[in-house]
Amino acid sequence: MATTATTTGTVEPKMWLGGISPMKVSYGKLMMWFFLISDTFTFSALLVSYGLVRFSYPAYSGEVADFTFSNIYWPIPEKVYEAVPFLHGVELPLVFVGIMTFILILSSVTMVLAVEAGHRMDRAAVEKYMLWTILGGFTFLGCQAWEWAHFIHGTESGSVITEIVNGEWVERTIFGANLTENQYGPPAFADFFFFITGFHGTHVFSGVLLNILIFYRASTGFYDRRGHYEMVEKVGLYWHFVDLVWVFVFTFFYLV
Repeated sequence: MATTATTTGTVEPKMWLGGISPMKVSYGKLMMWFFLISDTFTFSALLVSYGLVRFSYPAYSGEVADFTFSNIYWPIPEKVYEAVPFLHGVELPLVFVGIMTFILILSSVTMVLAVEAGHRMDRAAVEKYMLWTILGGFTFLGCQAWEWAHFIHGTESGSVITEIVNGEWVERTIFGANLTENQYGPPAFADFFFFITGFHGTHVFSGVLLNILIFYRASTGFYDRRGHYEMVEKVGLYWHFVDLVWVFVFTFFYLV
């Protein structure tokens, strides 16, 4: 891409060749926005589909005590996501996923600080805040891995699932979750959990890899030689998008 010198002596990329840049942004940032918009449609479709299936099942009203977990009712999030590492047997509804959410939002703050440092051409600050962002991303992924393992393993006592077999109601105990059945409720519940949280986790993992690349290039002086830190801002847009999407996933999947 062609470059142009500024009055400050730094070299910046020429935004558009042959004309005025739309909305006064560079080609790379505009393409990132296009990608994020398309990805928004994908996550929106997943969450809308989840909502349609979620409300096609009756909500558990508490009138039948044995149906807290049942393939007749949609699971209660507070009952499913109440475990916390190292606190065996303690019921803390949504506390762990709340901690995960806080960690991811905090990593978005450090990314903002890295972008701001890049505008100031402060290499040391970019390295510092990118390292904190990477640490936050890895911590979130580790928490999600534990949540998946706990979800798949299930509770020690399992759950009694009531279903119709050969025209008769039968009860059986199952443990954990997979793509065909789960102890928490209808099979679609586990399907959506694995797909939506896994799809988002893939985005977080991709973002962490990009952040590592940014950190490496910043630490080796690549962006100083280029004369700008625009790539930090472009990757920052992606990271903020991943964080924002998680807020919607948390709201729709864990709170509704």
